[in-house]
Amino acid sequence: MGTLELLLTAIALAMDAFAIAICAGLTLDKANFKNSLIIGLYFGGFQAAMPLIGYFVGSKFADKISAVDHWIAFVLLAFLGIKMLIGALRKGDDDGGVKSPTFKVMLPLAVATSIDALAVGISFAIVDANIVVAGISIGVVTLALSMCGVLIGKGVGQKFKSKAEIFGGIILFAMGCKILISHLFFQ
Repeated sequence: MGTLELLLTAIALAMDAFAIAICAGLTLDKANFKNSLIIGLYFGGFQAAMPLIGYFVGSKFADKISAVDHWIAFVLLAFLGIKMLIGALRKGDDDGGVKSPTFKVMLPLAVATSIDALAVGISFAIVDANIVVAGISIGVVTLALSMCGVLIGKGVGQKFKSKAEIFGGIILFAMGCKILISHLFFQ
């Protein structure tokens, strides 16, 4: 696998995390460098680890993982999106979105956005790619794009706070639906 192919793969895998990082930036109480780094580390760490897991372990269970991965991602993203929508629509209730990047909030988001990287890790085993370089590259690209996403979301969110939370909830739910539909009908 060439450098350009690896970079394009890393960018493609980072897009879900980038979109969710924008949503997080919309709703964070403090969308500062520290919180953007924490979010970037969650997303980048999981995006780096999942191809490794797929490469070393997942290829033995590829048929079982691919049978449910889209359902896991859908349930996690749909639940979080609906929760964010409800919180945004309740006047005075501060229950929606990512208010702070806690483990409880970030773990399901990081897992949901990195499931595709597990399948990519399996394909890396087939083409005999350098999995260490691939994992590090995917993680670093996701880290950088996620940090940028938080800051972009912060800029938009300050101007359109309540509408931005509604939009963020819709995006999370739509991403879950996209993953589910693409796996059910287009694979």
